[in-house]
Parts: sequence; C-alpha cells; structure tokens
Amino acid sequence: LGWARWLVLCSDVFFNFAGTDNGEALPESIPSAPGTLPHFIEEPDDAYIIKSNPIALRCKARPAMQIFFKCNGEWVHQNEHVSEESLDESSGLKVREVFINVTRQQVEDFHGPEDYWCQCVAWSHLGTSKSRKASVRIAYLRKNFEQDPQGREVPIEGMIVLHCRPPEGVPAAEVEWLKNEEPIDSEQDENIDTRADHNLIIRQARLSDSGNYTCMAANIVAKRRSLSATVVVYVNGGWSSWTEWSACNVRCGRGWQKRSRTCTNPAPLNGGAFCEGMSVQKITCTSLCPVDGSWEVWSEWSVCSPECEHLRIRECTAPPPRNGGKFCEGLSQESENCTDGLCILDKKPLHEIKPQSIENASDIALYSGLGAAVVAVAVLVIGVTLYRRSQSDYGVDVIDSSALTGGFQTFNFKTVRQGNSLLLNSAMQPDLTVSRTYSGPICLQDPLDKELMTESSLFNPLSDIKVKVQSSFMVSLGVSERAEYHGKSHSGTFPHGNNRSFSTMHPRNKTPYIQNLSSLPTRTELRTTGVFGHLGGRLVMPNTGVSLLIPHGAIPEENSWEIYMSINQGEPSLQSDGSEVLLSPEVTCGPPDMIVTTPFALTIPHCADVSSEHWNIHLKKRTQQGKWEEVMSVEDESTSCYCLLDPFACHVLLDSFGTYALTGEPITDCAVKQLKVAVFGCMSCNSLDYNLRVYCVDNTPCAFQEVVSDERHQGGQLLEEPKLLHFKGNTFSLQISVLDIPPFLWRIKPFTACQEVPFSRVWSSNRQPLHCAFSLERYTPTTTQLSCKICIRQLKGHEQILQVQTSILESERETITFIAQEDSTFPAQTGPKAFKIPYSIRQRICATFDTPNAKGKDWQMLAQKNSINRNLSYFATQSSPSAVILNLWEARHQHDGDLDSLACALEEIGRTHTKLSNITESQLDEADFNYSRQNGL
Repeated sequence: LGWARWLVLCSDVFFNFAGTDNGEALPESIPSAPGTLPHFIEEPDDAYIIKSNPIALRCKARPAMQIFFKCNGEWVHQNEHVSEESLDESSGLKVREVFINVTRQQVEDFHGPEDYWCQCVAWSHLGTSKSRKASVRIAYLRKNFEQDPQGREVPIEGMIVLHCRPPEGVPAAEVEWLKNEEPIDSEQDENIDTRADHNLIIRQARLSDSGNYTCMAANIVAKRRSLSATVVVYVNGGWSSWTEWSACNVRCGRGWQKRSRTCTNPAPLNGGAFCEGMSVQKITCTSLCPVDGSWEVWSEWSVCSPECEHLRIRECTAPPPRNGGKFCEGLSQESENCTDGLCILDKKPLHEIKPQSIENASDIALYSGLGAAVVAVAVLVIGVTLYRRSQSDYGVDVIDSSALTGGFQTFNFKTVRQGNSLLLNSAMQPDLTVSRTYSGPICLQDPLDKELMTESSLFNPLSDIKVKVQSSFMVSLGVSERAEYHGKSHSGTFPHGNNRSFSTMHPRNKTPYIQNLSSLPTRTELRTTGVFGHLGGRLVMPNTGVSLLIPHGAIPEENSWEIYMSINQGEPSLQSDGSEVLLSPEVTCGPPDMIVTTPFALTIPHCADVSSEHWNIHLKKRTQQGKWEEVMSVEDESTSCYCLLDPFACHVLLDSFGTYALTGEPITDCAVKQLKVAVFGCMSCNSLDYNLRVYCVDNTPCAFQEVVSDERHQGGQLLEEPKLLHFKGNTFSLQISVLDIPPFLWRIKPFTACQEVPFSRVWSSNRQPLHCAFSLERYTPTTTQLSCKICIRQLKGHEQILQVQTSILESERETITFIAQEDSTFPAQTGPKAFKIPYSIRQRICATFDTPNAKGKDWQMLAQKNSINRNLSYFATQSSPSAVILNLWEARHQHDGDLDSLACALEEIGRTHTKLSNITESQLDEADFNYSRQNGL
C-alpha cells in the first residue's frame, strides 16, 4: 500500500513538470522514505511593486526536501529559485527556505481574471503541502483627486461637511486632513469626525473652526494634496434688550422720548447678517409745565365787628399753583377800622346803634347771589344743547364698517327706485337695470361728500336704520334685513344725523367724485409663462404661493411646449352654493390640449385651518362651458388625481391642464378660516388728518399681494407686520377698534373708534379685500409721531393686536416691507437646476423601490416614510410609483432649505434595506449644496 501511494505521488510530480511549457525536469531528489507532511513556517505575503524595483517572495517549511514556486498556475524554473537548507535542532527535521524575484515586466505581461499570484509547493517523504496564494500588484497613486473639498460659509453651531475623494491608487490611499497646514487629530476633539468615507465633519461649528482645510492622500508610492477649502464660520447679529425710555426731551410741553438697542447680542462676525428692524424707537410725550399761583380779587369787606374792624380775603386760585409752581406772595387777608376812628357813640358800638341799615345790606347781598345762580344755570343749559347739536353728525360708537370705509372699499352705486324722497331729482326716471362697481381711494373735502359715497345715505330712508345699544359707550349700527343687502355686494351704511338738504349741495363737490370713480383701474389676472421640454422644470408665480412642476420625461423627447399659468384676480367665476366657501384662488394652467405622460404637480395655497377635522374640502375644475365640477374630495380615494393637503397649501397631481380651485364646506362651527390682518396708513387730503386702513383678507399670499399692490398705488404705508387671525364659523361678527390714542396730540371722531363687520361678509370675503378705515386728526402740525393699537377680534373667538408706531413725515418714516417666503426671481426654471434631487440619485431610488421583491412593494414604504399614508392606490396605477412620489416631494418641499426630510426617510428605510446602502446622506448634502448654488440661494 505504501509503495502504491508513492508511485501515485511520483506520477503526479512527473506530469506536473512534464506539462510545463518550458520543459522542466523532475526535482533531483525524490522522496524515498516515509515521514511527515511539510509544515510551512513562513508563507509568501502579498506584495506591491513600486516603480521598477522587483520584489522578493519567500517561504520556509519543515521537513522539506524540495520547495518550488508556482505562479499563475505555472511552475517557476528552478534556476530562478534561491534555496537554503538548515536543521531544526529541537526536532532534527530538515528546514528549507526558498526565495524568488518577481519583476514589474512579469506582472504587466500577465493578463488574466485575477491578480498576478504565486504559491509554494513543498515535498517531504510523505507527500506535498501548498502555501497560501500571495498576490503581486503594481503600486501607483494618481495625481488628481476625484473630489476636492469645497469652501463653505456656515453659521455658528451649524454642521460643516467637507467632502474629499482621494485619487485612485493601489493600495488605496489613506486620507489625512490639515487645517492651516497642521494635522487634525479627531481623537483629541470630539466635535470633529474624519472617519466617515474620508469626509471631514464638524458637528457644531465654532469660530475657531474657520480656516483653510486641505485633504492629504498617501500610500506606499506617493503623497497628494488637494486644493485648499476655506471655511468661514459667521455669526448673525442679534439685538440686545431695549434700554429704558429716556426722559422727555423738553421740560415743558410736548416732546419725544426714545429708547434704543444695539446689534451686540451677539455682534455680527465674519460677514454675518446685521440685525433686522429698528435700533431706535420714539414716542411722543408731554411734560406738564409748572404754573405759579396768582391771587383772586379781594372779596367784599365784611360787616364791622364789635371791635370796629372789618375784613376782606383773597385766595391763591387764579390759577392755583400746579406742577411745582410758586405759591402766591403776599397776604391772604386784610383788616381795617370801619368807623374812621369813631368807634363809640353813646357808649355803644356803631353796629348796635344802626341795626336796621345793616339788615337791609344783608338782604341785598342775598338777592344778588340768587340772581347770579339763575343766570349761570341758563347759560349751562344753552351750552349743553349747542354741543349736542354739533356732535349729532358723528353717529354712534360702534357702526357697520361699510359706513366708514366707503372711500376705500368696493361698493355699488346704483340708480334708485322712483319716488324716493332723497333723490336729487325725484321726477327723473331711473334705469333700474344699471349697476356699476367702483373701487379706489376717494378724497373727501366735505361731510356732504361722505354721505354721497354710500347707498344708504342716498337711498335708505331713516326708518331702515336700527340702533343696538351694547354698553354705556358702545352702540352697534346696522342695516335692516332688505333684499338689496343680501345681493352680490353689500351696500354701505353711514351715520345719519345731518339735516341739510341735498338740494343745497354745490356741483363742485360732485364732479371730482364722479371723475375719480370712472378712472379707477381694474385687474383681472396674474400670468407667467415658460418653455419646457423633455427635461421638465418648474413654473413659479412669484409671491403668490402658486407653482407648477413638470417632471422629467413628462413631455416627449424632441418636443417643447410654452406652458402658462395665471391667477384670476377679478370677480370669482366660482359661485358658492349654500355654506360652501372658496378657500383658494382660481388657478389656470395650460395649454389645455397638451398631453403629459407623467402626472404634473400643481401647488395651490389655501386659507383653511386643517389641523382639526372640521372641513370637507373639495378640488373643483371649470369645464369648457364655464361650469364648475367637483374633481374629488381631498379625503377620498381616487385613481384619476391625487391631493396632498398641507397646513397652507394643497399639492395636486394631475394629468390634464385647466382651471382649478379649492372649496370647503364647514362640518361644525369649529371650522376655522385663517385671515391675515394688516394696517396701512397715509396722509389725508387735509394736512392735519391721517388715515388708517385695517385689512382682513384670506391667508393666501396672492390675496395679500393684491392688497399690497393696491396700497402702493394709493400711497399707503405698511405700519406693522401682518398677523394671523383664526376666524371661526360660529356666526359671530368681527370688531375692529382703535385703542390708546395719545391724548392732547391726536383725536378720532367721537363714537367712531370701533367698527363691526357682519359674519357673512368676513366668512365669504374672498371676492374683494375687506377693510375698515379710521380717520385721525392732529391738534397741531407739529405732531409728527403716531402711536396707537388696533384690536381685531371675533366675538367669542380669536383676537389680534396690531401695534402702530410710525412717523407721518416721509423723511423720518421707517418702511416695513413684506415679501412672501416663496418669492422667486426665477419664475421659470428648466432642466436639472429646477429639481432638488439629482437625476442620478432619483434613478437609483426608483430602481431600488420599483423592483418587486418577496417582502412586498418598497415604494409604499417610501410613501409612508414621507408622510404620504392615504390613497396609495393612485400610485399603484403609475408606471413608476417611486418617481411620482419623488415628484410630489419636490412640489411639497420646493421652499425648504435642504434634503433633510428625504435623507431621514432613506436612512430609516436603509436600516432594513441593504440595496439603499449606496445612497448616502453626504451625497444628498452635496446635491442640496449644488441646487442652492445653481439657483442663487
């Protein structure tokens, strides 16, 4: 059995050597005695050839009679081996060590599926043993980095991520970061991490982290330096606390006092933004002037006393000393002899001798006092009567807002019915079918002009007015329930108390009024266009919240379309039925005959508070015949379109163009509309008057931009940043009042400081901006500052306070500008720069999630992680559900500053999804940086 085994072994050796191309012979010594298998003490290691220097491979085994190298499956010629023999003293076994050299030319000439490799084969008496395979590779390191770090400007405590991809090399290059040419040791600074894919991450930026950063790559061949990246850590300025109000700048009379703050908490550093807002605030003040006392005239002398003296007194009350003034100097009473020195007659005082004359003098004084009192009462009664007549023109304290805002609101000026006693010429036959609507600023110079402004003052009989007393100082003035009041536009009301006849009105008062109305402009729509092709893009209506996203591939290749988008700013064509309310603008996109292969995304702002389940919201579309049809409810399941409702906008996936709008039907009284309230001010035609206009509009950017545009034409100034008011559908009205008007500086017409707006006008106010106007009057032209509060509140509802603090002089006025967050200088963006997610990453995500697997449909997981949990059946009908979900993400996050939401979703899914491991957060950070740079953000 032993010799048979030995013959097999010998034949194997023979055929191995005989089969080589170089015709090598068998080893000289062939095992002929039993023993043990060779054991390798040292095996050949992997090696790298640097430049042209050969490398040596070695191996050592015992007991070993022969050792040969085999490279790439072929025996190395024995002449190329260098052998050394020795004896292991402990075991007495023969130890053999062999060396060979491998040159660069040998490695370069080899072409095979694997790297160049070699292994040792050792023989003993019992058989052979093989060592591990050692690979031999040519070492190199290219010069150019695959990605150099890019400089960044980051706020303090922000995250800094510097990306570095070293040059290609064998072996792979190790990366080291330098800051200002000094190595960075991340083990000594817990805030710095350099282990994440060669990137440098500073978790919370400090001022000391500013500097020049360089990526250093090195292997056994060479070292390479990247381009330096400059990192600037900046600090945005912050306001300090306000100082205390300064003392009034005048010792006596009206002046001003101020307070200030500085941009030092913290101060801006390294190009950080300076604080926004006012550094100094001024308010008016009044210092009471000291008044010195002055004597009244002396009283009459008293009767003579038993001591033959009489007295007279005076008081320091003309005026009395006030505010630290001096008291009167001198005596407050005087006395003198009342008998010219003849005090005693017949041993009796003079007053005892003539008592009858003294009594007569007392009676005269009594009757004179009574007469003076009667005259004073009569004068007082006459004065009160005249004052009440002079104030009768001003109406009552709480009035319908349309009464005071006719000069600024939209109203209807209609011909009236025949026979009205208030017509200028009752014999005229009016045309009852004519109705014209006018809007714009109207400058009134006379109280009669104000009565001409509204229908109620011209046409409503006094019996139509009803007064509801709410308190001792507040009265609500409304209009009785008439057919005209519930029409498309509400007629205005105005306090009736002027008894002058219209026949006495001069023509000069009417002509400017009619001319002003006829010249007012009207606007119908906003419009923007852009040309889009196969790469898709985004069309944005600046400052309106309306945008259109055309996905990549929605338009066939080699085709391009001019796509337009418009917003109706005129009278809405969608007429509300019943309790239904229009919640958004009417948005038109086209052309209507365009066909897309992938749904596009339309974003429409709305004013509903969707935080609670109190609305039934619908998407409607206008047909070619002009009628409106319901497309779907946002809560329904549908495969034709998709609605994603956010707090301030609705994102709709559609496959056909047209005119769309959102309507809402309140389910309960707790349904809330979001209103934006703002106050504007401007000088009146009278130099002493100043007008305040308070607007309550639907909380959509386009509605408020319409107000801003109108006020810009009227010369109005935004006095306070707009605020949000939650208006409940509980049928309670809205009250707007002016509070805290500085006394002795400003005054408002008596009993007109509060205006009340009916619920129906506020709830359905989307047709025209709703506002109330207040007129304030200065006592003197020297008053240049106005400080007061505007209170807007719904009865049994929400309340907002607008603080007005402004200068009425143009040179001192500080402008408050309001620009919507979604303001864009690029209405039309085409190609890759219009999308936040790069096309390469989008393809990898779609390839990952659209592929079916045993666990289910991965795109459903992508939708759920992006808070899209409803109507998933719509996405199932699409050829690439993941692509449609990403399009919806693009529309939803078009104003966000980064890709954090998508990165977090992918990271959470990637924990259980191995195919996502190649989509890293750093790649999304880089994509977000490139998107911001391309769009100038």
